[in-house]
Amino acid sequence: QVQLVESGGGLVQPGGSLRLSCAASGIIFRLYVMGWYRQAPGKQRELVASINTGGSTYYTDSVKGRFTISRENAKNTVYLQMNSLKPEDTAVYYCSDSNGDWGQGTQVTVSS
Repeated sequence: QVQLVESGGGLVQPGGSLRLSCAASGIIFRLYVMGWYRQAPGKQRELVASINTGGSTYYTDSVKGRFTISRENAKNTVYLQMNSLKPEDTAVYYCSDSNGDWGQGTQVTVSS
């Protein structure tokens, strides 16, 4: 049974940082492209960042230079380091693999 479990969300002030983690089980993690998505209230879910099996990354324009995605295959974990957070980054953040599996999401709220 595949499980993706996100952690690390919370409330942070504008300009602050958070690191999200997604621990995977039930898949051969190193063989999958991993992605972080987010969904803000009233908006569609969007791809924030992804990392392929070779370590190549993609970022949506609004987070370039602020967010960094990385993976640690030995720990079956993908990370999203989020710096210089803005109120518009507020959303539920989801982890997904290239097989279409999803985690339960973790709330990120950026507010003073």
